[in-house]
Amino acid sequence: MPPRTTDSTPERPDDDHASSTAPEPCAGDDAPTPPPAGEGEAEDTAGVGAEGKEEKEDRTGADSGQRVVAVRRAADGGRRWRALHLTGCAVLLAVAVTGGAIAVGGGQDRGAGVDAVSAAGALSPGDLARGDLDAGIASLQKHLRAQPKDFGSWATLGVAYVEQARTKGDPSRYPQAQRALKRSLGLEPGNDQALAGQAALAAARHDFPGALTHADRALKQNPYNERALCTRIDALVELGRYDDAAKAADTADDRRPGIPVFTRYAYVRELRGDVRTAREVLERALSSAHAPADVAYVATALGQLAWNQGEYKTALDHYARALAADDAYLPALEGRARAQAASGDRTAAVRGLEQVVARFPLPGPLVALGELYEDRGADGDRAKAGDQYALVDAWTALARAGGANTDLETALAAADHGDEKEALRAARAEWDRRHSVHTADALAWALHVNGRDEEALPYARRATATGYRNAVFLYHRGVIERATGDKREARTHLKAALDLNPGFSPLGAREARTALKDLEGNR
Repeated sequence: MPPRTTDSTPERPDDDHASSTAPEPCAGDDAPTPPPAGEGEAEDTAGVGAEGKEEKEDRTGADSGQRVVAVRRAADGGRRWRALHLTGCAVLLAVAVTGGAIAVGGGQDRGAGVDAVSAAGALSPGDLARGDLDAGIASLQKHLRAQPKDFGSWATLGVAYVEQARTKGDPSRYPQAQRALKRSLGLEPGNDQALAGQAALAAARHDFPGALTHADRALKQNPYNERALCTRIDALVELGRYDDAAKAADTADDRRPGIPVFTRYAYVRELRGDVRTAREVLERALSSAHAPADVAYVATALGQLAWNQGEYKTALDHYARALAADDAYLPALEGRARAQAASGDRTAAVRGLEQVVARFPLPGPLVALGELYEDRGADGDRAKAGDQYALVDAWTALARAGGANTDLETALAAADHGDEKEALRAARAEWDRRHSVHTADALAWALHVNGRDEEALPYARRATATGYRNAVFLYHRGVIERATGDKREARTHLKAALDLNPGFSPLGAREARTALKDLEGNR
């Protein structure tokens, strides 16, 4: 599975005051940008403007389709995308932002403003988190049209956009979230709900230093703000500051024990190689989960952990439980398809991933589906694989337009399925920002595909230095060691990758077996 960042592990907001958890323009200066808050009522309300209720509901229902069509239109013809994307991006962004101007998801802390929402007949943040988000959209928008000075509800709206972007793969929500949070802080400077929301937004955009700064500001105002505590852990993990992340997880567990904190605590342990503790913590979290969203989220985390260890049957059981709670939960659908592929059921895996990318064409499932097509080897399948890889470019353009940094996704996809030089540029840029195991692995592999294996080796070693059990990292290190002439270490790490997770990648696992067989034959 791809790295579990704040983009792929949404939290469960809850109701009390101290709680909540937690793409640069592609056409340069010509890319359209949303107007700042304060320049008219429609802009000020960040999607809570003068449209009629029926029109809002119609557009909300069509929003997902508009977004998928926009991304697919960008990549239509695959090979024409590079030539067209500068002119097409502005149009795509306009479509995405127009479609994104209505929907809201997620929730936020319970404060005076949020209590006012409930008193006014709108949904509380807990209702937004546990219930029908589309119904919550209309309720919260209605309240903000009537009470535009409710800073707590503006904070709720901002975080809701972040959650919508993460759970539905729509980066056009990010500028809207930014405006809503800015409005909240304009009404009540320094309020911890909005500061925590800014932290979550920065993390979602992969601005992890910014996320850490905003989280610390929120915690200065309210040391028990769950969203800020969780985002602080996320930021430290993604910056590669694992000792600090472990301390932050302990602090969060002392102050705000609960599912959002438990899942992060488990991930920090997993990154340090302590799979047993990670599993125990997640199992306890699952036993305490009652809301369908919580069950789906924690069961999927358990599925990812099992899949990483090559325990495919266990992973499929966890994904089944997640989907029984929420049959549309995308991380579980993607995880199930990967486990099916690793178990040998390629037909079901292709069908599952096709369903995922038809709804939300995100880089991880697009690459996974492309590799399954490519592994089948027929001419038509190779063309279909190329179409999936082209769609990754389309998504990253839209993500950049929403203000998110996509260099890690670019490096990972381009190294194997795109422009090797672009992969190296992106990986170097990301390494300059943060030194996590994932960025170390991405830079190592990008250097390798550019023929610079001696430079790559220290980064490959760093990616595996924490004890994190990741078959892709071990495979990359083994290939790089083989290229540098260290056959003994290459055998060790290629074998370790296949022993740990023999189906870690349709193409990578096959190449690892071929390389290991060659090394064994030449002993």
